[in-house]
Amino acid sequence: MNWTSTMVAAMIDHTNLRADATREDFRKLCDEAVRYGFKSVAINSYPVRLCREMLEGSSVLTGAAIAFPLGQTSITTKAAEAANAIADGCQEFDYVLNISQLREHNYDYIESEMTKMVDIARGAGICCKVIFETCYLTDEEIIEAARIASFVRPDFVKTSTGFGTAGARPEHVALMRRYAGPEVQVKAAGGIRSWKDARAMLEAGATRLGTSSGVRIIEELRSLER
Repeated sequence: MNWTSTMVAAMIDHTNLRADATREDFRKLCDEAVRYGFKSVAINSYPVRLCREMLEGSSVLTGAAIAFPLGQTSITTKAAEAANAIADGCQEFDYVLNISQLREHNYDYIESEMTKMVDIARGAGICCKVIFETCYLTDEEIIEAARIASFVRPDFVKTSTGFGTAGARPEHVALMRRYAGPEVQVKAAGGIRSWKDARAMLEAGATRLGTSSGVRIIEELRSLER
């Protein structure tokens, strides 16, 4: 694939999920997202309204992280947070599935949770991404979660929060791509800091990248295009 900087930029969720992020940090995030043509800004749910206002008139989406970064809240709580983020103007959300229940192979719970969150997104006409946090999972658990996604059909399955013990790995992206089915895309996130990292994820099957290094990645790719 002949990846261009414009093509790759449109696949990046420009990310700031830091607990200490300020209004000025969000202004910088949004300005960069518009300037570089990123797909979205990825933020925690509280600053959604602020970022949506900052991005008004642009094509950049405002995305919210739900139950972030641990996923250890009830389905009811996750649903309420997602609904609140939607009311504040989010145009897509990434939620962390219940990692402990996945590790205990309580697949009925994972399906129920995923179905609820996908239904909320569908009702609002927005995109839903399911974060697996693959660093804690066996290949079998990744496969089972991807199989559940293949019939619940969120828009994306996603590797990582970036807050776990490790981030995205190309082999996990490939595994998710193989088992999630043709209607579910894969987002790679966590530890993607260079064009080399990004390219490995794209070539493994990712169609969206979550990174706080989007500017660096696109500048690096632009330098190769000159």
